[in-house]
Amino acid sequence: MNDVSIFVGLDVHKDSIDIALVEADRKATVRFYGTIGGNLADLEKAVRKIRKAHPFAIFHFVYEAGPCGYDIYRYLTRAGYECMVVAPSMIPKRSGNRIKTDRRDATMLASLHRAGELSPVFVPREEDEAMRDLVRAREDAVKAERVAKQQLKGFLLRHGIKFAGSGNWKPSYMRWLADLKMPNTAQQIVLQDYINAVKDGTERIVRFNIQIREVLPSWELAPVVNALQAMRGVALMVAVTVVAELGDLKRFENPRQLMSYLGLVPSEHSSGGTRRLGSITKAGNGHVRKVLVEAAQTYRLPARISKTLLERQEGLPKAVRDIAWKAQVRLCARYRKMVARGKKTQTVICAIARELCAFMWAIAREVKPVAV
Repeated sequence: MNDVSIFVGLDVHKDSIDIALVEADRKATVRFYGTIGGNLADLEKAVRKIRKAHPFAIFHFVYEAGPCGYDIYRYLTRAGYECMVVAPSMIPKRSGNRIKTDRRDATMLASLHRAGELSPVFVPREEDEAMRDLVRAREDAVKAERVAKQQLKGFLLRHGIKFAGSGNWKPSYMRWLADLKMPNTAQQIVLQDYINAVKDGTERIVRFNIQIREVLPSWELAPVVNALQAMRGVALMVAVTVVAELGDLKRFENPRQLMSYLGLVPSEHSSGGTRRLGSITKAGNGHVRKVLVEAAQTYRLPARISKTLLERQEGLPKAVRDIAWKAQVRLCARYRKMVARGKKTQTVICAIARELCAFMWAIAREVKPVAV
């Protein structure tokens, strides 16, 4: 008996999974299988029943990326099934369809998968995802610290209290905060709570920095992180963020794919003989795009290898150091030329960030991950 392909759409939620099936035949109708629980045990039971009903079929599963993570993908692939995770923003939708239900979502996924209209997202390995979680937790701590500082500054501003010295958040500033006395007991409690929140946020960041440095040597992609630090503006946290979010950069066939994945390419609206380019698409990984934009600002200064950069390059292959220097010479000159032509600073920085990721791609191709 010939094998039959069956496409299975899963609409995944925390407590439920809706399942729809359709055969590869274009004339076949999508069938709604039913709703099951949201854990892997329920899915395993359902897959076993479906498999029993179609013993000679080849199954192709698909579901949307979401807060439930990649456990379903990993379970199905380990069981020998083909599974695809798709980005919700990349799923074709009919503009006239005003009804959305879990059942319809499952049948739509199965139908689109059969038609070949879906593109998979990159699913990180478990060890890469663990490092990414650590990096994102640090990013959350940085945001929390920034919010705590803003709240404290806002409280002081409301009461007309200003720091006479220079350098906010330095030891002298923190000593000044400790000596402040509010006229009201309740306000003194509020002040102290804001100060404690800032200190707690700073301590969290320090703890995450220590943990990242301790975990990094045992990570397979650690050599890539070390090599990327040969570039100007790419210190440890920038490098580890890029690699943790993107995985092995060699999976991109060329730099243009990486630029597009990060949303750093210009948007376009062209019709007929008219071609219009707009701002960057911002359609990709926002975490990496953010750190690249921050790193790109360092190229406003003349090209040079500082003492700190020289220490980061120590022990790296000559090919990596040559690429890093080539990138610095080119990007610093490009920054000055674009500013001289009257380009907006934001436009210049985005252009530098776009080329910066291309040089990162080139460096990653010179480094081999180490199995640990």
